[in-house]
Amino acid sequence: MQADRERVNLPDSSTQLFHDDTKFALDRIAVFQYLSVGIFLFLICGFWVLQVRDHAANSEMAERNRIKTVPLLAPRGKILDRDGRVIVDNHSAYTVMLTRENLKSEHVQSIADGLNLDPDDLRIRLRRYESRPKYIPVMIKQELSPGELAFVESHRDPETFPEMELIQNQRRLYPHGGLAAHVIGYVGEISEQELNLPEFAKYSQGDVIGKFGLERQYNDTLIGIDGQRRVVVDSMGREREVLESKEATPGHNLQLTLDLDLQAVAELSMENRRGAVVALDPRSGEVLAMVSRPAFDPNAFAIRIRAQDWKELTSNPYNPLMNRAIQAQFAPGSTFKPIVALAGLESGSIDDHFSVHCGGGATFYGRYFKCWIKGAHGAVELHRGIVQSCDVYFYNVGNKTGIDSIAEYAQMAGLGKKTGVDFDLPGEAEGLVPSPKWKLRTQREKWCAGETISVAIGHGAVTVTPIQLASAIGGVASGGVWYRPHLVKGAAVPEPRRGNLHADNIAKVISGMYGVVNEGGTGASAAIPGLQLCGKTGSAQRASNALVKSGRVGREMKDNAWFVGFAPRENPEIVVAVLFENGEHGNLAAPIARDVIKAYFDKKTRLARPSQPQLALFQRPQVPN
Repeated sequence: MQADRERVNLPDSSTQLFHDDTKFALDRIAVFQYLSVGIFLFLICGFWVLQVRDHAANSEMAERNRIKTVPLLAPRGKILDRDGRVIVDNHSAYTVMLTRENLKSEHVQSIADGLNLDPDDLRIRLRRYESRPKYIPVMIKQELSPGELAFVESHRDPETFPEMELIQNQRRLYPHGGLAAHVIGYVGEISEQELNLPEFAKYSQGDVIGKFGLERQYNDTLIGIDGQRRVVVDSMGREREVLESKEATPGHNLQLTLDLDLQAVAELSMENRRGAVVALDPRSGEVLAMVSRPAFDPNAFAIRIRAQDWKELTSNPYNPLMNRAIQAQFAPGSTFKPIVALAGLESGSIDDHFSVHCGGGATFYGRYFKCWIKGAHGAVELHRGIVQSCDVYFYNVGNKTGIDSIAEYAQMAGLGKKTGVDFDLPGEAEGLVPSPKWKLRTQREKWCAGETISVAIGHGAVTVTPIQLASAIGGVASGGVWYRPHLVKGAAVPEPRRGNLHADNIAKVISGMYGVVNEGGTGASAAIPGLQLCGKTGSAQRASNALVKSGRVGREMKDNAWFVGFAPRENPEIVVAVLFENGEHGNLAAPIARDVIKAYFDKKTRLARPSQPQLALFQRPQVPN
């Protein structure tokens, strides 16, 4: 009976076990099915993201992996002198760029070492481009030495540094030694501060722009339009086919009014001196030469100036970056006397027979004013007063004329305000012509009559720039007609200013200036045989004689030497102003102007003989090694 029950119970246990195994299998199948559905849905979502949502971006990325765009940099326009000779040129160079799409951070150090770059500077440069699309390459060095070029050529294969890209372009070349550096200026890579300025809105990081002088002022004229080359590359980045090539459009050339022959002479005359030379054509306002010393070499800026070089320039106490021709403001000394004489004649305060006795000095308003001569000039009238530059004579002229009339005619000549050359060269200084109104406005004090005595000989508060002096005297010598000085050939120039001056008064002043050079006057060292050159010397104190003699100040506080001259006497063709800082005596500045004026007329004579070969004083600059 028991055995029967046991046989009956066996089938019940087997059935339960079978049911458990079946349920477990079904659960596993269900899990697998859910998992399969989940994977399928994930793949569908991923496919939708790739093919639908991000289709455009992924297509562009795939296209970039197949097609590479190589920039073709446009050369800047050349800068030419008035005769079409090259002042600033371009030369062939190589630039290395990094493509950030396949840039590996561990390569940065090796690339920097191979290109003689500071690794930290390179990393900073790369970080500046982080906000820009990765397909835009980063220019890391703009002109390679032969050794650096060899490094790039041997390492830019797909197995070492595939991120390096080498392109050939035209780089800026300036004359050796910085000839006309302050006029021409220089170029450099655009800075982050400049990128924020409206005038540079169309430029991007890495672009090279004009930074100073004409290079900056006419940047939009000189700069070209970059081209590009689209090529097919394989998976290793090697070029397989050129799809499209758009050539770069070079910038326009800029022709100047400068004459390289005159510029070279002026540069040589100022060798190892500080100061400026400005030569103008008073008939048109064209600047024929402009020199400022000390100068700088623009080639140092043509790529990216080294921090050490920049520090040396900015810490130099003589400020070589300052264009003294348009920015140096100093007392004009006796070169101001022709303006005072003209003011006296035009106002009727004096005539050409007005005479005084120079005993070596004179007393005005309780103060004794010395004459520059150690002895005495004796009886002096207008002509001799200008020829011998007698201070006592002009003390009396200034006292009789008064500060208001002196200021009126000085301003008529263009002193105390910009000449307008800043249309081409920004940063021109205004100088100063003092007056009672000026003193009341700036110092809240009344004008003292004794101050006029100092102003009458070009001292006191009066200051001029070399280009102002050249323009002022050139306009007087041309009959009271002043053209705006300019540096670009063929530029639209406004109508000249015309002063209401009497021709006979102008002739009397010019006669005195002729005597300065040709009748044993203070500017005899400027004389040129056979040429009626007129001029005026000037010495202007920067510190009192007692202070200089005491030895408490250095040579940099010695008197400035001035000279302004023009030729010929009738209808002058050229006027030259010279500032020789700490030159002490105007007769030492006069030969500088003489050399420039002589070069002008010597060239004019050569050009009048077309049968003879024309040999320029200045040759085209060569590409530096």
